[in-house]
Amino acid sequence: MSALFSPIKLRGLTLKNRLVVSPMCQYSADDGVATDWHFAHINNLALSGAAMFCIEATHVEAIGRITAGCLGLYSDACEAALKQIMNSVRKHSSTAIAMQLAHAGRKGSSARPWDGGQLIPVSEGGWQTVAPSAVPHKEGEAAPLALDASGLKRIREAFVDSARRAMRIGIDAIELHGAHGYLMHQFLSPISNRRTDEYGGSLQNRMRFPLEVFDAVRAVVPHDKPVGMRVSSTDWVEGGWDLPQTIEFVKALKARGADWIDASSGGVSPLQKITLGPGYQVQFADAIKRETGLPTVAVGLITEAKHAEDIVASGKADMVALARAMLYDPRWGWHAAAELGGEVEAPPQYWRSQPSTQKQLFGKTTFGAR
Repeated sequence: MSALFSPIKLRGLTLKNRLVVSPMCQYSADDGVATDWHFAHINNLALSGAAMFCIEATHVEAIGRITAGCLGLYSDACEAALKQIMNSVRKHSSTAIAMQLAHAGRKGSSARPWDGGQLIPVSEGGWQTVAPSAVPHKEGEAAPLALDASGLKRIREAFVDSARRAMRIGIDAIELHGAHGYLMHQFLSPISNRRTDEYGGSLQNRMRFPLEVFDAVRAVVPHDKPVGMRVSSTDWVEGGWDLPQTIEFVKALKARGADWIDASSGGVSPLQKITLGPGYQVQFADAIKRETGLPTVAVGLITEAKHAEDIVASGKADMVALARAMLYDPRWGWHAAAELGGEVEAPPQYWRSQPSTQKQLFGKTTFGAR
């Protein structure tokens, strides 16, 4: 049996395979509200063959968005639009739907990637960003406002409110975004966190706010629904956040009931130096799993079915998440199952598409038509 196409259980959620569609920002929302693009995008990739699809970084307040086009779940309008999409997905797909809740912190108020991706000043239509400390992401940029006690409380409560909204629309699992230089990662990394109060300085202090957010979200998500976190395992900058600190953070998350760790890296500094290659971040998922025993998700330039199979079969990670490969091939899961001898679910309208050499691809052997 294919390891990639074997089941895994996360609390009350049983996934029929170990394949996940990564959360991928689409920069196509209207004041945080999902649009027709999201309707098409999510419904399409819910048929990829992956057992779980994770909705892109969904921001908990308007100033927490990366760009003006980023998705949110901070208003009734945001909730209603996503509910409509969820209703459509449920009609045609049994894929579990997760959501990544996020706050961009000092990396907010940015242009869309295809418009340059740089910080938009308030004077040019942007907004004032917030962060652990008044330290800009990039030299020459306007500094964010350092969050005070009331700001921290507001954001914790915003995560809770968005988690409750996610539960109301039927989301199966929550992933908190603690990676890629966004707000919770900003608290963790000494590069971006220069605070001298109980939220800065020591590792225990820098972990405090992300752990508070996790605790608050876990408390409002039903016990049978899993909550995980994406982390940047290293900043790829000397003196920054690194793997040993990540492992200590994950141990604290495990003690609080975390269900998985999505092991990514980088994003907190433009000075990062990364050597890219297929599966370059799998080492982090492997180390975190070995040191903590918590299920991990491997990500990062994984594009080939046999590579994904080896990652799971060798025990380096429990699941594999794909992003760009899924955009390029929205039926990647089908093709991987055909190659590895696995099965996927698909709507009956598509059953006749399976190759004659793969009779069991959809678990069906015959098709009748007059």
